[in-house]
Amino acid sequence: MPKRRDQVAMTEKEIWDFIESQKTIQVATINKDGTPHLMPLWFAMEDGRIVLETFTKSQKVKNLERDARISILCEDGDTYEKLRGVSIKGKVELVREVDRVHALHMKVLLRNTPEIPEEVLEKASAAMAPKKTAILVTPERFITWDHTKLSGVY
Repeated sequence: MPKRRDQVAMTEKEIWDFIESQKTIQVATINKDGTPHLMPLWFAMEDGRIVLETFTKSQKVKNLERDARISILCEDGDTYEKLRGVSIKGKVELVREVDRVHALHMKVLLRNTPEIPEEVLEKASAAMAPKKTAILVTPERFITWDHTKLSGVY
């Protein structure tokens, strides 16, 4: 009999499809005292990496300057048999070059606010980019679960 872990694991395609289906992800960095700093963020994708952006003075950026490890959680389902999720452990690259930050910020804005005209987003992003840092997350390990694969049997 296969292990339960193997029964609920997602394939690589399922992982990326699931991540793409999410709007907000939970992002954990490590505070100076070793405790987790957990915050929800919008994101985008670029070349197999997760794109985040935040203000340069944020706690997330301060933590990542000190320790480039990050954990990300995407999850859904409101009953046991519908629980699905992807936990990602990864490393980050902090991007501060203003034009690149602007371009990455636009990816996040366009993905998450399609109802706002692009020219409005462009102007807002250009104004904010000098105060922002983009975070490129390279996944190193995935932990996944999809309880819908159990067909209601647990």
